[in-house]
Amino acid sequence: MPFLLSLSKRIDNISEFIGRWVAWLVLLAVLISAGNAAMRKAFNASSNGFLEIQWYLFAAVFLLASGYTLMRQEHVKIDVVSGHFSKRTQIWIDIVGICVFLLPFTFMIIKLAMPLVINAYITQEVSSNAGGLIRWPVFALLPTGMLLLAMQAVSELIKRIAFLQGLIPDPSKKMGSKTPEQELAEFLQQKEVAAREAAQMGAQK
Repeated sequence: MPFLLSLSKRIDNISEFIGRWVAWLVLLAVLISAGNAAMRKAFNASSNGFLEIQWYLFAAVFLLASGYTLMRQEHVKIDVVSGHFSKRTQIWIDIVGICVFLLPFTFMIIKLAMPLVINAYITQEVSSNAGGLIRWPVFALLPTGMLLLAMQAVSELIKRIAFLQGLIPDPSKKMGSKTPEQELAEFLQQKEVAAREAAQMGAQK
């Protein structure tokens, strides 16, 4: 188990690294969108390539950050039923879900997507739109994203087994999540500190 936990930690580090860098693609997409709109309004000039690159970037964010999102426990969960069970039962449900649904799903998508990626690369398929972009890079995002998701699923599986053995804390808690009450308390505390600092500065003057 120590080796598996070390492997899980390495996978988590990879997901964290990719997730943080992929987040910058959102800013890039916004800048491209704004630049394209400005060019169209100011010079009546545009290109389908600018539109398609925005779709490519959205696909990259959505797919490449899927493992990071799973690690952060931010995927949508419907726990109307499981929320009434004990924590150990909830963890067992997660284990079954990962083994029976998530991992087979990712492997199947990779298997189905790879021939499309290879064919698009060999033929150098290009978008049918005028000024469109080459297609294989965006096709490749699908199996790549599923691979990253599968890797993180293995990490989550290891952590849940370790939790059942009493080796680590609850891995199903959202990382760094705060309740609305905690956020409100921190906000009020910050306001109080700022008011005190302002009062001290006024007294010194």
